[in-house]
Amino acid sequence: MTAIQIRDVPPEIRDQLAARAREKGQSLSSYLRDVIIREARFADNARVIDEISTWEGQRNFSVDDVLDVIDTGRSA
Repeated sequence: MTAIQIRDVPPEIRDQLAARAREKGQSLSSYLRDVIIREARFADNARVIDEISTWEGQRNFSVDDVLDVIDTGRSA
């Protein structure tokens, strides 16, 4: 795995992040790793949403169609 080092973090920000880590029962390093992974995944999701929003003429389904697919998936 790759190691990442972040410099020049203000002490009050470091303390705030450490407090959040403690609340979750994690070390600061583990908490920050989770934050970085979550941020990277969110960026991937945002990219997909941006791409989908540019699709034209490909929305040939109704709300009922979507609900039917969801129901089918849940009952499978």
